[in-house]
Amino acid sequence: MESVAVRTPASFLLLRRSSPALPFSLNQRRRTSGVNRLSMAVRSDAAPVVTADQSPKGSESFFRTVISNMEKVYLQRNPTAKAILDLVQSHDGDNICYDHFAFRTFGADGYGINSLAEFFMEFGYTPKEELRFPAKKLKALWFAPPHESYFSNNNNGTGVNGPLPRIFISELLVDQLSPQSQEVIRKYIKASGIGNKYAALASMCGGLTWAKPSFSDYKVLSRESEYAAWTLVNGYALNHLTISAHMLKSDIRRIETLNKFIEQNGFKLNSEGGILKVSPDGLLQQSSTVADSISFDFLDGVKETVPCSYIEFAERLLLPQFENLPDEEVKEIHRRDGFEVGNADKIFESTSKDQLTRKAA
Repeated sequence: MESVAVRTPASFLLLRRSSPALPFSLNQRRRTSGVNRLSMAVRSDAAPVVTADQSPKGSESFFRTVISNMEKVYLQRNPTAKAILDLVQSHDGDNICYDHFAFRTFGADGYGINSLAEFFMEFGYTPKEELRFPAKKLKALWFAPPHESYFSNNNNGTGVNGPLPRIFISELLVDQLSPQSQEVIRKYIKASGIGNKYAALASMCGGLTWAKPSFSDYKVLSRESEYAAWTLVNGYALNHLTISAHMLKSDIRRIETLNKFIEQNGFKLNSEGGILKVSPDGLLQQSSTVADSISFDFLDGVKETVPCSYIEFAERLLLPQFENLPDEEVKEIHRRDGFEVGNADKIFESTSKDQLTRKAA
């Protein structure tokens, strides 16, 4: 049955602070129960509002070190992603920029979107729009990077040293699952204690904040939600990163050409809803590979192959009012921004059993 996705027109987000923002310091950070909490409510008649100053509160070099380590762990665990990055670079040169990073979370007891969002918001990211996927029992929120004037890069670099990526964080609506699945998830969350406070650290070091799961618990979740099972064994690991096709310089800068190039070199793309996922306005076009699989040693002695992560490609076309801009004047702000629930709903399937089986066929 096809999943039906719903896009919330706008989200109202408040970042409450009990005291003025302090300079970043690992030793001197003061936290209280009212500091750095992101509370969300949907409002249909207003654009996203953030009450706090969204300029970065910490060092650019530190932030880029963190996301670089997230990328490093991701590439170590996902040989397809590394091979494709190498392939694209060999064809196009050192022009790869990232459109967005995506993460998955459990929406329960503080382990959802907020657990990762606070880190990115400390460095100037702004919450934008909420997306909902009722059939998958998911919701997501994406975050825009800080204005380029805040950081010194000026878009001259590439990869993690280039323009900062958007951040897309989704969460499983645990309360909507069966009692059995809820019990499994909450058991691991409870045992993790305050592991949610170290979500970014877990992502950059590749570790789980909860105990190694049992295969029996994994099977319980996989029968009801492949997303839940994936998150249980991968935790806060980077779910995927996305190459910005339109930032490339050669013939593969159009996503349809890039897709053919990827397939001609022996890689399988996610076929759910068609290889190319296109937004209703035609301005956001996306595709992705099928996830890699890794061998996982479960707590009860079972060794089993589980889905890991994948790599995505996105082309953002020019907004109608900027179609006649000369190429040398085009910037990211002239292109279609945001995400589209219909596209994202199909991209989620990159870790599904159907797509994994197709890859192995």
